[in-house]
Amino acid sequence: MPLLHEEGMKVSEEVAIHERQVVYQVPGMDQVEVQRDLTYRTVEGTELKLDVYSPSHPPDTGPHPGVVFIHGGPYPRDMPLPTRWGQYRSWGRLAAASGLVGVTFGHRYHDYACLEQAYGDILAALDYVRLHAAAFSLDPDRLGLWSGCGGAPFLISYVQGQPKFVRCFVLYYPILDLRPMGRAAEVLGPELIERFSPVIHFDLTDVPMFIVRAGLDDPELNRSIDLFVQKALAINAPLDLANHARGRHAFDILDDDARSREIIARTIEFIKANT
Repeated sequence: MPLLHEEGMKVSEEVAIHERQVVYQVPGMDQVEVQRDLTYRTVEGTELKLDVYSPSHPPDTGPHPGVVFIHGGPYPRDMPLPTRWGQYRSWGRLAAASGLVGVTFGHRYHDYACLEQAYGDILAALDYVRLHAAAFSLDPDRLGLWSGCGGAPFLISYVQGQPKFVRCFVLYYPILDLRPMGRAAEVLGPELIERFSPVIHFDLTDVPMFIVRAGLDDPELNRSIDLFVQKALAINAPLDLANHARGRHAFDILDDDARSREIIARTIEFIKANT
């Protein structure tokens, strides 16, 4: 069945996944300021880049809060850079049109064996964004972190250090347990598996979190979400949960329905309320 965007344009199911855009829009998404291809790290001659999406008008009361989008993986090396994916370009524009500075970037998570390498890239990207915050009209001490799928273990491992500038985080259809992932078990030792499997250890009581579950997602993945939520509630963590009962993995670009749009709108409001 074709997807129907709000502007009425039908998108064939054959459209490549990396070309799909978020199914929710707000006015002004085509008017935001975009700074593309900023080099945040150079490794062995390779420049790693990020894009920054800023509101079109200067803030009235100081710099804007921001949201950094951490993509998932592992993803094939021959795919376009994540900053070129329709999903992240449209999320960046949505954030900026909503009064936030949106940051998207690519990290080198092409295989589970690249997990620590990718995590180092993420740390470097966050350091760069905060160091250059003034150039983006960004408040470096008011950041939300968003991640989907395989990016979730990076985000949660980072937040466990309790950096004060991370005010909230959002997890979309997250992988929260690496133990059932066969390839991960092959290439990662028990220490890394445990470190990047949030269901094994949990201490995030001070960071508001918004977790989004897709009901038609992989059952093993959803079981890890369910266990994570149970642990969060057991310690009375500040948790909001949205379940898209008929949503697929990546529903924000695949399922153009009222529930998808409601959850995406709630996500933006959650970030704005907590940054």
